Amino acid sequence: MTTMLTAAAEAATRYGPGWAGHGPPPFAPFVGAAMLCLLILLIALAAFLLVRAKKGHHRPPWAGGPAAESPENAARRVLAERFAKGDITVEEFMERASALNWTPGRDEKGRR
Repeated sequence: MTTMLTAAAEAATRYGPGWAGHGPPPFAPFVGAAMLCLLILLIALAAFLLVRAKKGHHRPPWAGGPAAESPENAARRVLAERFAKGDITVEEFMERASALNWTPGRDEKGRR
């Protein structure tokens, strides 16, 4: 047993400082750098998702499910459906659309 330990100690001193108890393993700096890069990427991803959610008032991707429709859009959709079915006339449609401050055929920003 002692000869095996002696041989191991002699091999460690003969082949120079390595991982045999003479310091950190040679790949340790690369592991630390990879972990730092991963941490920076995760922080950047979280910041991107938070800014995107705040800027456009979108639901975050992890919220799941469809986003709730705004009351204005729901009213416009129902009005358009009733007009398409023929329940209301063109005059009634335009009158109710103007009450909703909506010009049919244009999006919210006023562009076509």
